[in-house]
Amino acid sequence: MPVQLLKIIKGKSETPLPSHLQKEDLKHLQEGFDYTNKYFQGIVILSYPLTKLGDGTDFFKLVLQDLDNSCSRINSINILIYGKMAEDCAKVIRHGDTVVVAGFKLAKSLTAREDGRHGCHLEMSEEAGSAIYIYTVPRKPTASETASVSVAPKYVYTPLNCLKDGTIVNLYGVVKFFKPPYVSKGTDYCSVVTLVDPSNVKLTCTLFNGNLDSLPKIYKVGDIVRFHRIKIREYNGQMQGITSVGFASLTFDGTVGAPIVPRTSSKVYTFMDEEQKTIEELRVWAASNLSISGPAAKLSGVQPMLFFDLTCQLVGKAKVDGSSFLLKVWDGTKCPYPTWRVPVEARDLEGEKVLLHQLRNLTVDVLVYDNHVQLAKSLKIGSFLRIYSIHTKQANAVNEDVSHIEFHLHGGTCYGRGIGVLPESNPDVKELKAFLESVDMADSQNIESMSSMELDGTFNNVTDLESHLQRCQQLSVTVLTDHQDLNNTELKTILNSTAPQQYRIRAKLRTYKPQKLYQCIKLHCSKCNSLQEVPDGDDFDFILQGSAVTAPNPELHNTSWYDSAMWTTQDQKQRKIAIHFVKHDEMLQQPEDTLLMIEGGTLKEVWKLTKRFKCVIPVRSTEDDLQLLDLSAPFLLQGNIKYYGCKQCSTPKPIKSLSSIAAEQRPSWEPTEIAQVLGIELLQYVFIMKFTLVDGTGALNAYLFDYEKFFQIPASEILTNNFLQQKMQMTMNTLCPPGRKLDDLPWLECFIKSYNIRDAMKHQVYYQIFDTTVAEDVV
Repeated sequence: MPVQLLKIIKGKSETPLPSHLQKEDLKHLQEGFDYTNKYFQGIVILSYPLTKLGDGTDFFKLVLQDLDNSCSRINSINILIYGKMAEDCAKVIRHGDTVVVAGFKLAKSLTAREDGRHGCHLEMSEEAGSAIYIYTVPRKPTASETASVSVAPKYVYTPLNCLKDGTIVNLYGVVKFFKPPYVSKGTDYCSVVTLVDPSNVKLTCTLFNGNLDSLPKIYKVGDIVRFHRIKIREYNGQMQGITSVGFASLTFDGTVGAPIVPRTSSKVYTFMDEEQKTIEELRVWAASNLSISGPAAKLSGVQPMLFFDLTCQLVGKAKVDGSSFLLKVWDGTKCPYPTWRVPVEARDLEGEKVLLHQLRNLTVDVLVYDNHVQLAKSLKIGSFLRIYSIHTKQANAVNEDVSHIEFHLHGGTCYGRGIGVLPESNPDVKELKAFLESVDMADSQNIESMSSMELDGTFNNVTDLESHLQRCQQLSVTVLTDHQDLNNTELKTILNSTAPQQYRIRAKLRTYKPQKLYQCIKLHCSKCNSLQEVPDGDDFDFILQGSAVTAPNPELHNTSWYDSAMWTTQDQKQRKIAIHFVKHDEMLQQPEDTLLMIEGGTLKEVWKLTKRFKCVIPVRSTEDDLQLLDLSAPFLLQGNIKYYGCKQCSTPKPIKSLSSIAAEQRPSWEPTEIAQVLGIELLQYVFIMKFTLVDGTGALNAYLFDYEKFFQIPASEILTNNFLQQKMQMTMNTLCPPGRKLDDLPWLECFIKSYNIRDAMKHQVYYQIFDTTVAEDVV
């Protein structure tokens, strides 16, 4: 049988393993060897629910720890089991079982960097001839054993200044910083916690678990945690904590005088009377030694350009696109500024429609991105949340008096960004619920909608769309953002006037160029005012291939501000690839906060890295330093955006100039800052279009030169974002509906300016649109 239970009698297996099997140590496992007649033995420290792959095959994953090397830095490995064997194992394997796996295949693990386990994983199936042996110890507890169950063990807790590399300890600490649990690049959830105690030593712990509820339930800075069986390792002279077999945690409110009630998903844990004294002492110490008043705020107290934590209730949610998700929340108070309403289809919005309507003047739309989307989708309507590090962004004004605020939870986990679900027993939730119940709904519905700029860009049916277009024919589909004192001027008058001048016009868009909207994106240098086409991927690929001819220089590896890794590809070219990971405070950061540099990579490999790391810079080696590639290639890639430099205006500096940003307290790795320290004049993505405008008195060609103000869409993102492309196409179809007569076209209200272009042969007057944006109910 591929899966067998073996009884242990008097410390020995009742049935011995097959004689042809030979034991293999974890440290000796490596790719390229035959393990048909080998076995590995370990203890189950983690198992995942049985699932099915896309083709219907059963799949079961567990993690085994090698007890013979329990003090090694890497002492566990992932086991991937397929088919009927997966189904059989899921029924019988339990946490703490001793398991022997035999006849396995070894393959590279893609999650080793995140989960801290072996660089390879074991693959097993009945079809491959694999076998699994599970040891069981049948026995009945004696009377004395039964009585002793209620006797709690005595635990020893280690101060943070007494931690030693390679040890497994129990400890108490006060939370100085934390990242709410997020999905790692593997299958586990991850949480990062920095602890302090009266010894004035800090410990950063990286905690992984396949079960979200098994991670510490930390809600705010100042919470107190108790960790049992956490493994300590030294990295770059600093102690770090990681989860080990049997890891368990309790969390307590750090407020002086608050009830001492542990937060944990475990039903069985010990908590001694003397530990209450420990918690009370830590509370008092933290109150006078730790700044625990985080940037919490009510919606009534928010300001533009603020990062804050919000405790709120979820009343609606909707998918926006593949990389963003909408949460509609309220906290009973009213934002003092007009707020942005994210355009979504009414049928896509989850939530009680009557309640959403009642609260329309008290809710705000929070747009969450990237790694937060998966968790946002799983949130239940009505749940209470704490959203960490929300960014309030003030958007451009849409008329003389009114601008609006947008709420964003950006991607990544930098500065503790994330979403936490609070239980109803939480003191902050109890206080919020009591306040929400006291809110007078009738008063809130009488509030003028000036504070809630509803975006009516969603239509339930064709009739709604038709009525929307009819309304646009009378109202202007564009809005002026300045110069409200100017009166309208007929196009005929403008065409007969000298330049330069500024005008306010009301006209219709008869046609526009280019019709293929992706062709309107150009790169602009603000220094020399040059325009150029956006290079295609083939050009970049060709440059990367050329740079790969020069092998990386090992003498430039592993400097004081970056760590390096190099390997040779297994194809005929045996290409050498080097990746340099920039450090902060002499430590490597989480991938979503990391800038890296790559030598010898292909276009496909570079794009893969951009999906995992914050920034990627292609470089090549010289004798003395790394240097940028030809500026025909992007000098930086961030997400889906390629950033280029102006060849004429840039004076590239050595790559080591980046170390100045790495040394900052909070490196932002913003493209403008990176370009500045590298001596690059950053080219900006810009919309360039020609509008033919008519008003019954004449026709005039006006150029649109815009970064993001007119369409309210960043030009830098539109080439790689299908949602934004569709949004722009819909906007143009509203401004200039295809197939309609001139009388049926909507009106545009615009500012245009005239200017002269002279050369030796001729003089010509041109017109450009400025200080104009598409109306909110169009986008």
